[in-house]
Amino acid sequence: MDAVNIALELAVQDPAGVRIAREVGAARVELTQALALGGLTPSPATLELAREAAGESGPEIHVLIRPRAGGFHYDADEIAVSVRDVAWAVANGADGVVVGALDSSGSLDLDAMARLRDAAGGASVTLHRAIDVTADPLSTLERAIELGLRRVLTSGGASTAIDGVDTLRAFVTAAGGRIEIMAGSGVVAAGAVALAATGVDALHFSAKRAIAAEGAGVRMGSASDGVGGHEITDRVAAFAVREALGI
Repeated sequence: MDAVNIALELAVQDPAGVRIAREVGAARVELTQALALGGLTPSPATLELAREAAGESGPEIHVLIRPRAGGFHYDADEIAVSVRDVAWAVANGADGVVVGALDSSGSLDLDAMARLRDAAGGASVTLHRAIDVTADPLSTLERAIELGLRRVLTSGGASTAIDGVDTLRAFVTAAGGRIEIMAGSGVVAAGAVALAATGVDALHFSAKRAIAAEGAGVRMGSASDGVGGHEITDRVAAFAVREALGI
């Protein structure tokens, strides 16, 4: 098949993931931790080592700023933490940040988003999948454009992007080139071509593989059974997406 002209963004949790993203030719990484929880703000050292792994010619590093799991309506303290995390990330090597905040009605929190945008000081700002849980995602897209954000990461309002292709097409049409549309959530090689055909500017995927923990199960937290495990970026899965697109 002919190569598809689309950017790739890999969601990674560590320098090893950045190195795989560099190999696969990704334009960007979304640097995060706790992908199993939807992603949380990574540590300062993770950003420092990711920056080193990317090098001068590697992918851009875009840091997810999310203070906790469990939705996107934050109190004043959580917004304050996020604003400072944005400023710190950009000052310490991040090419951009990935943010999202909703108000008590479930609409985009315009005041919080403006503060987060301003804290980025001109660096690229992406609205993450908070857009997918708003009542009117197309109106939310317009608010993101008015805020001057660079791109929107969306699954088209579905649990997985492949199930949201109709809305993704609508996003592309509504955006009209004013903001980038990036499809993400559950993106794998099998659906990559269909997602690219919607006209989105980029595909966002994690290519993750679970590593089971060793040893007897001892509960370590309210959200885990036993000692749990962790996820890593799988090089084979990452390259499979690129190859499916003919890149």
